[in-house]
Amino acid sequence: MDPPVNDAAPGDTGRRRAGSERSSARVGRVRGTPGFSGVAYEYPQHLKDAMADLPQAPGVYVFHGAVGDLPLYIGKSVNLRSRVLSHLRTVAEARMLRQTVRIEHIRTAGEIGALLLESQMIKQLQPLFNQKLRRNRQLCAWQLQGQKLEVVHANQLNFALEPRLFGLYASRHAAIESLVALADQHRLCHGVLGLEKSVPGKPCFRHMIHRCAGACCGKEDGDTHFQRLLAAIQGIQVACWPHPGAVALQETCPLDERFVQFHVVRNWCYLGSAPSLQAARVLDRVAAGFDGDGYQILCKPLLQGLVPVIAL
Repeated sequence: MDPPVNDAAPGDTGRRRAGSERSSARVGRVRGTPGFSGVAYEYPQHLKDAMADLPQAPGVYVFHGAVGDLPLYIGKSVNLRSRVLSHLRTVAEARMLRQTVRIEHIRTAGEIGALLLESQMIKQLQPLFNQKLRRNRQLCAWQLQGQKLEVVHANQLNFALEPRLFGLYASRHAAIESLVALADQHRLCHGVLGLEKSVPGKPCFRHMIHRCAGACCGKEDGDTHFQRLLAAIQGIQVACWPHPGAVALQETCPLDERFVQFHVVRNWCYLGSAPSLQAARVLDRVAAGFDGDGYQILCKPLLQGLVPVIAL
């Protein structure tokens, strides 16, 4: 019997094999991800039209679901079109994309406005697929009381105005873990810091393994240990709100200088954005409380003078 005839042109078989391998690899990437159905990922064609009016500019985007038009995911980018396209090409987000029926976007003047608006909208709307910023966390911090550090919580003190706060943590456990790591790095005594029980005059366990300079057993005096503690925690000090009231951060769009926003902030809490100073003054109100995410976003641009700041 004659052998089977291969009509494929030279190289065709290799290309088909490579294509098959790419298809298999694509299925493999889907396996183990949320919503895996055992089939290859398909580009969400039903969302193709939603890309038509997405600009290559800063802003916030919202993926809306079919049930009640509720937001599934809220994100931000300095290039909305590029960022949303990356979602549509991401295999691991197939489940979210199948549930999405429309994509909304809100332009902002720049990255600061996009970060602030995204954080605010996630807290207000609680989208299903956002995890990191979804809940308002009960923050805690270390406060220096005399020469001792104590854990304090944002529901007890106004972190925006309280001096001598160090670090921002989602829980007491996280605060203690951070201080333990800092103490080991700088050879500070766990016993003196109150992280573990110690017997006066006797070396602590960390001293025996050369992670403590000896404040527990008299090899280092208390003042020297305290000065080293101050130096160690200086880099994580929480800055007090540096203004007597609300301010507006002026941000100008790098793509269009006519597009300007004034972001209203009081006590590190974002209160909204406006196109003019007159409209910004209307947004000023008593801040709801210390916002750790707002602090992280605003601290550098405000304290380092990266944008114009106007008192309201």
